[in-house]
Amino acid sequence: MKKWLLFITILLLCSSVARADVFKDGAEAQYKDNYAQALEILRPIAEEGNAEAQVALGQMYAKGQGVTRNYQEVLKWFRLAAAQGNVEAQFRLGAMYAKGKGVTQDYQEAVKWFRILAAQGNAQGQYKLGLMYRGGQGVTQDNVHAHMWFNLAENQGVRAAKKKRVRIAKVMTPSQIVDAQRMARDCVEKHYRNCE
Repeated sequence: MKKWLLFITILLLCSSVARADVFKDGAEAQYKDNYAQALEILRPIAEEGNAEAQVALGQMYAKGQGVTRNYQEVLKWFRLAAAQGNVEAQFRLGAMYAKGKGVTQDYQEAVKWFRILAAQGNAQGQYKLGLMYRGGQGVTQDNVHAHMWFNLAENQGVRAAKKKRVRIAKVMTPSQIVDAQRMARDCVEKHYRNCE
């Protein structure tokens, strides 16, 4: 029985390695603008649940690479990948909803995806969330929360976040800045969970 379980485990591991190689072949074909080959390689593994392949297919549908541009397909593939925790898919969904690109603009839906990213410690998600708070898009306008998110993103290397943080600090009271800095420290201590 133990030998049988070991055999199945090895078989599954080999299958995962083989799928990774297949994805690389598909990604390379896409990079070389060989979209027919990329589709042929990527679609089956995307349908089997490979999140990277799902993102790649979503990108192909967004750009019309070898397929007719189709935002319903973009959403389908990005949502499938995002549901598996794929950060790139989560970011792209947030950006699509924030800009209204291929979907009806929905700031609340954008905020939802940026929050998911921010809670994972993703600097770009934190930066985008700061922008949403600064502009009152999908959330109540709140300079303290915007400052906090910009501060967190800046500390992870997002250069634009520093400019936004400095700019927003000019319209905040000293007490609001202290609150924002405290909130940022608390957020880090909580590993970016429940920061709002």
